[in-house]
Amino acid sequence: MRSTTVYASRIGELRERLGGLPSPLEADGIWRDIWLEEAHHSTAIEGNTLALKQVEALLAEGRAVTPVWDVSPHSQATDRERPGSFREHDIQPFPGGMTAPEWPSVPALVSDWIHATQALAHADESTLAEAIASLHARFEQIHPFLDGNGRTGRLVLNLVLVRLGYPPAIIYKRDRSRYLAALRRADQGDPGPLGEILARAILDNLYKFVVPAIAGPARLVPLPALATSETSANALRVAAIRGRLPQGREGI
Repeated sequence: MRSTTVYASRIGELRERLGGLPSPLEADGIWRDIWLEEAHHSTAIEGNTLALKQVEALLAEGRAVTPVWDVSPHSQATDRERPGSFREHDIQPFPGGMTAPEWPSVPALVSDWIHATQALAHADESTLAEAIASLHARFEQIHPFLDGNGRTGRLVLNLVLVRLGYPPAIIYKRDRSRYLAALRRADQGDPGPLGEILARAILDNLYKFVVPAIAGPARLVPLPALATSETSANALRVAAIRGRLPQGREGI
């Protein structure tokens, strides 16, 4: 059985327990933390060195804490290629040999991509992760903008997930190499590794929403729900076996 199928089964079980994602009003702190992590790690994948607290300040106050993100036009940009506008230049082949389409075809390709994304509403949950992985890779192949395609692609990916009733998928900066390698595999027609990365990320964030609903007065929760970017689920299992689970982290 493919690992994406296993993750899909777990995701389906947890979604049934939750009865749908809570609204921002019902789980404001959880939503906020997830979006802060998404912004921090997505920009870090592209080389940003801001700490999470600095990203939080930037988003909350509309200002950057040093070091700042410099905003300047692309060296080849025309007046019609401002941020948010499609590119009017061809770009060099990506590492691995994949070549983006010529710029005149970008609007039509993006339109086709949108139609394919809308069809996800009818996708089977067991194959959804790989379907989303294929569409995410396709967006990056089209590379519709001169700059910011990776960050935009991951943000759009998460918009699609949330509209389908799933939590956002955070690609952590520590997984950058594995994520880029999976993207290259998807470019070559195998979305499985990327689908697994996304499925695991969806499951991780789904636990964050499920925990308050299933913990109960004893605050007993599945150990994977207690994992963080600093402490893996495996590390927590070892700590529990040795009787060294940190106080306040009661897992089942």
